[in-house]
Amino acid sequence: MPVLEQDPETIEKLTHLGKKLVNELNNKMSPYFERPVRSLSNVKYDPQSGILTLGDKKSKRTFLNIGHARTFMQSVLIASKCKELIKNQRSASIRELYYQLKHTVPGLNENTLEGQEESNPVVVDLETALDALREYLHLTADRSGNLFGPLTLEDQGDRIDCLRLGKSGLSIPSIVDDYKFVDHDANYILVVETGAMGDRLAEEKFHIKNKAIVISSQGQPSRGVRRLTHLLHTKLEIPVYIFTDGDPWGYYIYSVLKAGSMNLAFESKRLATPSARLIGMTMEDIEKYDLRRVTEKLKGIPPKKSGGPSEDYKRALELKKYAWFSHNLWQKELDKMVAMGVRIEQQALASKRLEFVSETYLPEKIKKQEFLP
Repeated sequence: MPVLEQDPETIEKLTHLGKKLVNELNNKMSPYFERPVRSLSNVKYDPQSGILTLGDKKSKRTFLNIGHARTFMQSVLIASKCKELIKNQRSASIRELYYQLKHTVPGLNENTLEGQEESNPVVVDLETALDALREYLHLTADRSGNLFGPLTLEDQGDRIDCLRLGKSGLSIPSIVDDYKFVDHDANYILVVETGAMGDRLAEEKFHIKNKAIVISSQGQPSRGVRRLTHLLHTKLEIPVYIFTDGDPWGYYIYSVLKAGSMNLAFESKRLATPSARLIGMTMEDIEKYDLRRVTEKLKGIPPKKSGGPSEDYKRALELKKYAWFSHNLWQKELDKMVAMGVRIEQQALASKRLEFVSETYLPEKIKKQEFLP
């Protein structure tokens, strides 16, 4: 793994944590470390920055507290292993981390870790305590998402022209901070929800004809996709448009890319892109492009029915309460969805013709700046 720009700072944070614990032991104190509380009650929306953030509430993990001792031990183990990974310029998947650290404690009939469900939350605790992405700790996840477009980047000394990667595109890893953006000829970044739509646009050479960097997130966007979108927007200074299904779950994907997520609110400043705009699909599209016959019914019970609302209806009403969906245009959109009781998928545009999305729908919307905020 190449040296990350953040490696010296992350090493310093880990070293500081270790020295603090040793100093407390030397002074006959119970060693502890603090981390922000990650409950929803401590998640706030910052209207100025346009992102979700963690509040000021903190909690302590103390070695001499019987309820904390096991997790404290696991935290120190994982912190030590992460420092070793960074110093040796190696990375490990969170699954590999679990297997590397699982062993029986000498003198006890007890394992350090009984399952990955124990190690994963500790990794997140370390992220919050150190204010460092897990990728900065050299921990990785599976690749998810692909990129197409007029972008040349450098990866571990290799120069990659993303226009020369065929129909597969660039597979997006979880660690993207070491990418160096060498050159580009893009007017904007388009993030699409489904892999199928990404394939469709690649086949139609949308990214070439329209000078667009197209990222297919393949569903809920991974941390790598979110971080890469943020970095591209920040460093290339070009706009970001999001293209999802017209349903509550597609709109939540947009929400995560734009403002961050509840679970990773502590990383919003690195993962979210507040200036992103939704290009579609929308309820207005159904009428504008005559798509009524290819809509799907919302799942669940409508709010006015006995026992309602549930499933899709419930999710849409939850989105209406989000501060970043308070804009009148979003309130109208979600009200209309609930009233119509339908959703519209990206692939529904194929009912017009296969080329419709790349030749008509997207170019028209971008030219006319028809977006939801």
